[in-house]
This record gives sequence, C-alpha cells and structure tokens, in this order.
Amino acid sequence: MFNKTYNSTIEFLYAQLPMFQNIGKKAYKKDLGNIKKLCELLGNPHKKFKSIHIAGTNGKGSTANIISAIFQASNYKVGLYTSPHYVDFRERIRINGALIPEKEVIEFVEKIKPYIEEIKPSFFEITVALAFDYFAKQNVDIAIIETGLGGRLDSTNILKPILSIITNISFDHTDILGETLEEIATEKAGIIKKDIPVIIGQKQEETQKVFIKKAKESNAKIYFSENIVSVKKNNDNQLVNQLSISVKGENLFPNLQTDLIGKYQLKNISTALSAIILLKKEWKIDDSAIKNALENIKNYTNFIGRFQILQKKPLIIVDAAHNENGIKELIDFLEPLGFENVQFIVGFVREKNIKKILDIFPKNASYIATEPKVIRKLPYNQLSKDMKELNFNHISFNSIKFVLNLLTKDIKTSKIFCITGSSFLVADAIKLHSGFTDKKVEEYVS
Repeated sequence: MFNKTYNSTIEFLYAQLPMFQNIGKKAYKKDLGNIKKLCELLGNPHKKFKSIHIAGTNGKGSTANIISAIFQASNYKVGLYTSPHYVDFRERIRINGALIPEKEVIEFVEKIKPYIEEIKPSFFEITVALAFDYFAKQNVDIAIIETGLGGRLDSTNILKPILSIITNISFDHTDILGETLEEIATEKAGIIKKDIPVIIGQKQEETQKVFIKKAKESNAKIYFSENIVSVKKNNDNQLVNQLSISVKGENLFPNLQTDLIGKYQLKNISTALSAIILLKKEWKIDDSAIKNALENIKNYTNFIGRFQILQKKPLIIVDAAHNENGIKELIDFLEPLGFENVQFIVGFVREKNIKKILDIFPKNASYIATEPKVIRKLPYNQLSKDMKELNFNHISFNSIKFVLNLLTKDIKTSKIFCITGSSFLVADAIKLHSGFTDKKVEEYVS
C-alpha cells in the first residue's frame, strides 16, 4: 500500500509538471522566482545547512560523489543532490548514501500541492525544494549540491555555499546556454558568489578569463585544481585505476586504487581533492579518511551510471556520456582495448547534433542503434538513417530490452559492449539488465 502511494506520487510529479527529460527546453525556467517562492513557503530550508555547489558540463556528478564520500568517511552527515536518476527518483536525494525514504517524498508532495497551482513550479524546482527541505529537517553537516543545467538560472542557485566548483566547460544544451564556450562559461560562472571561493576543475583558454573576471567582480578567491592536486595513473589496465596523487608537489598517495573506472575520473578526483584541501582548515578530515573514501566511493554514495560494469561475461559497460566532450573521453578510454573488439549500443535525444556527435565515434567498431524510452528520444530508425549516411557498420532495434537479451546470452564472446549516448538509455539498461530482478532492484535502491 505504501509503495503504491509512493508510485502514484511520482506519477503525479511526472504527469502534472514540466519535466526537462520529457519536453526539454520548454521546462527550463529563465528566472529563480518559482524556487524562491517555494522555499519561502517552506521556511527557506536552504539557509539552514552548509553546502558546496557544483556546476560544469561534465564531471559534476562524479565530483559531487567523491566529495560526499570523503566527508562521509570523515564521520560527517552528508546530503547529496544529483540528477538525473537511473533506477529510482530517490537517487537524486541521498544522505550518507541512503536514498530519501518514500514516506518523505509522499508527505512533501502532499504538503506543497496547494502551492502548485499558484506557483506552477517545474519538476526540477519541486525536486530541488524537496532536497533542501529534507536536508534541513535531517540537520546534515553539509550538503553537496549539483546543478541541473547551467548555473546562473539553475534552481539550485539560491544557495549561499561555503565553496563553489565549476568542473569544466564543453558544448551541451547550446540552445539554452549559448553557442560558444565563453557564453556557456558565463552561464556556469553564475554560481560564483560574493566572497565565496571557487575552484575551477579544468583550465581552458577560452573560459578561464570568464571565470577570473566573474571572481574578481565577486571578490571571490579563485583556484585552479591543477595547481593544487596532481593525479596520475600508474598502470596500463583500463579497467583498474591505480593512482599516484600529489598535493602541491608533495606525494600524498603513491599507489592508491580507486573504485572509479575511466581515465577521465583523474580530473574529477583532482577537482574534488582540491576542494577538500581548501576545506581541511575548518573541517576535520585526515588523510586516512581520504584514502578510504577514494578506494570505496561507490560503497559510500551508491554512485552508478558512469563507466559502470553491468556484467563481466560478456563485458557490458554503461556510461552516461551524452555530449561531445563526454563521448570523446569515453572513446579515448576505450581506444587501447581496440575498437575492433568494441560494439557500441547507442541512443540519443533528438535535440543533439547527432551527425557531429557520431563523427566522434570510431568507424572500425561495430554498432547497434536503438532509442531511450523517453518522449524526447531520437527514433532508432532516424538514428540508423544517419549512421548509414556516415557509413557506420551497424544494425538497429527499437528496444533496448531486446538488445540486452541478445548481449547477455552470448557469454563466450570476447567483445566489449558499451551502452552510451544518453543518460536515459543508460538508465533503461540499468533497470532492464537481466541481473536485476524486481526484488534486486528494490534492494538496490532501498
């Protein structure tokens, strides 16, 4: 009965409110009026806890999970807000890795229903307000908050954090954020607040002047993570990250193995550790806690979706790379394994520049074109048409479930299967994978 009530609550949110994953740009609000009104009615919960605010095109979710794990390993009560979710809506809102209880979601939605007609908040605005309300009620020591889209006009940007972080800038949501890196950086720089320090995760010629200018205007100290923490990979095994980590030239961890896979995670670890180094003056965080956290990030936070191994025989990997930069990093990671050994299962949402993205993928790999189960999907037959024009060796199916059934049965193959192109396709794959019975999924998200 309780679960049924929760399901109907989630259906209400999806059906009644504008949701970016369904309708895209139309769900994006161009001011912070709604979230401010909603939070005022809730007693401004975002002012009742300390926070770290993270924006960026790629890496913000990974960086948020790494920072959360380190604070958790240091015995703090840590709120974590990320998006999107993969298996259960509640993944967006966690405290010390535990998902927000169904009861909290139900009670919150019932409480704000009288305000919905008046304010007309978006799905994302309600979700942000729910996270802030829950973290305040639970009296977290700190909350790690990831922006949803952009920064300046993102619903999370009513926070006054103790630290702001911008991971990197690349092309994504150009119809909303701008068509140049400088324009996109300007939107992301909107999270830089007066007198609040900011860390930039990647020094880029086109964007650093934007951040430096905004920081100067805000009297905010600005730091570039590469000047603080150096992270290098010690081994050649692509599926294992054995790292050497130095802080300002001094070797902190000469040989640490993290449970995060993918070379691109080195930048995220550098960014997250730079944040921790700055905060260690005021927070009790020792090196043993940092080491423990970096070795067990997934256990601490229940982090999924980024270079996640669904199955070992055959090897099935999912990665939520969904824009040019993210896909380039994924391709660079897979290259040493030999593209002739890789089969990509790809699906996209329709507003992407598909031909430009497809141009990044190697022609000597094989492909399956499919589609995510979301209203904004690019139909698999249109994707197949585009791939045919570009001479990709591919087959196509409209059902990721059917594709997964094919892959999981061929346990003798030496091929590596990589599901990517859309976070929604990755979510479908995680939910549908044959290793997850309904019971196992429920255990996973509980």
